[in-house]
Amino acid sequence: MRYPFLAGAAVVIMTAALAACGSSSDGGEEKASGAGAGPAASSGAAADPGSGSGSGSVSPSPAGPKTSPTSEPPKIPSDELTPATGTFTKKQKEFLVDRVPKGMDPAAVLQTGQATCDRLTYLVKVDRDTAVGAIVTGEIADAEPAVGHLCTQHQALVDRASGGYADGTHEGKALRPGRYRDVTPTNNCSWQVTDANGKDLVSGSSDDGKRTVITIPRAARAFTSTGCYAWLPEGDNG
Repeated sequence: MRYPFLAGAAVVIMTAALAACGSSSDGGEEKASGAGAGPAASSGAAADPGSGSGSGSVSPSPAGPKTSPTSEPPKIPSDELTPATGTFTKKQKEFLVDRVPKGMDPAAVLQTGQATCDRLTYLVKVDRDTAVGAIVTGEIADAEPAVGHLCTQHQALVDRASGGYADGTHEGKALRPGRYRDVTPTNNCSWQVTDANGKDLVSGSSDDGKRTVITIPRAARAFTSTGCYAWLPEGDNG
């Protein structure tokens, strides 16, 4: 009778051992599975374009045509410059050549030129120097083409403005010796003229808003103006 008992005990012992081995094996698999989840999560984070310090540098730029900041849209050919109704005069058409972008109404561009002429006509009646100063500073833009084709009676204004100076610094060949008068100065109008070594040749300021006349000598290499609006040539160089 001892043998069946021993056999039964052996079976119990083996069953317990197998159960223990199975439990140990299951735990090992769980750890391996957990270890494998780490790289997968890390890989997913790296694939995210919003994560990682280098993600911004490697992201491709949005697709699209590259255009130069100085590029201009194509213009309407001169033989296609026709208004919706009526016709342009010869001078009007000359003004519009190479000035009307494709897709724009030529009449609208012509209107801007005529508005420039109207503004010059008004300013001349108020104060001629103010009208010239507005051209010098660019306050009235594109005055030269508008006057050259649409209101030639103001050509003298454009000619005088070509010898003037707006507020700012003017150097080298931009300087022209002679006498100049400021236009509509503020209470903080100041100026300085220096030579090639930076030596002060002419300088001054005005806090009363009155107009001032200065002389730019031939030795001048730089002229700086602040708060004086514009300077117009006077006398022999006017």
